[in-house]
Amino acid sequence: MRRGAGTDIASDSDEKATQQEFVRSGEQVVCAESAVKEVAENAGLDGIPARAGVGFDLAFYQDIIDHRPAVGWFEILAEDYMEAGGLPHHKLRKIREHYPLSVYGVGMSIGSHGPLDKAHLLRLKTLCDRYQPGLVSEHLGWSGLGGMYLNELLPLPYNDRTLEHVCAHIDEIQTCLGRSILVENPSTFGTFLSSDKSEVEFLSAVVQITGCGLLLDVNNVYVSAVNSGLSADGYIDSFPMTHVEEIHLGARPLGRNEVPDSFEVSHARDVAEIVWQIYRRALSRAGAKPTLIEWSNDVPAWSVVAEEAHQVDLLLELTEKNDDRSA
Repeated sequence: MRRGAGTDIASDSDEKATQQEFVRSGEQVVCAESAVKEVAENAGLDGIPARAGVGFDLAFYQDIIDHRPAVGWFEILAEDYMEAGGLPHHKLRKIREHYPLSVYGVGMSIGSHGPLDKAHLLRLKTLCDRYQPGLVSEHLGWSGLGGMYLNELLPLPYNDRTLEHVCAHIDEIQTCLGRSILVENPSTFGTFLSSDKSEVEFLSAVVQITGCGLLLDVNNVYVSAVNSGLSADGYIDSFPMTHVEEIHLGARPLGRNEVPDSFEVSHARDVAEIVWQIYRRALSRAGAKPTLIEWSNDVPAWSVVAEEAHQVDLLLELTEKNDDRSA
């Protein structure tokens, strides 16, 4: 699920560019006001269109700058851009000048019983203020407690106690950012005995209480359905589609011969046919929605990712035509 910003060595000209964009104030590095305004005032690039988007990787940068591909938007992993300066920000700002941007986070640990990491939340706010993304989303799960952090996104029991602290955390995030966020359905490996709600019932309650939107990860639906023995089609048919503002379409999970007892999210392969089928079912209920092609491991050449994005655009165009005929 994680898209790495990668590492790169800045040239002298890159370093000069980044120095012009930032000022140092005490221990905190803040974005220069002119750079913020330049990004924020990009007319027509604020909203996320109902088209295919791609998870931005630095490996794609030169292809994008040289050819300006017809991609609807790009998404970044928030945690990859929480440092204030450097070459990744220099390149991302160039991308933002030409494309809408969304921000996806996995580090807020909104499912944790402990308090949110205030420093992390402020870094997220700084990032959003700087790039003015059209959408901001966070994963439903937890990854840290009491100052200890795990490199995993762990599932939650779906009950009233969990609902209370998840909603409190979402409220705190939305208040700090001054905007609503989207919450993504997780991939799970089973169910908790303490759960008294289905995942769909839980997410529906979260939306009603907090006013947040939803990010539907189709690959997560498939993985969870296989692991739990439930129906992916049934999940899609009961999902509150009116609140879905973005869809993730990730790479296929590892097969059972590679993970003996369960499926897990890989994002290192092309999209499986069964996931395409679930996606088409979701579109039939939700209509055309911004859809992300998500690669995070073993990222292929830009041409491979661009072709998958093109396939998504064709499906979205067909969905819009069908919706027009039904209207």
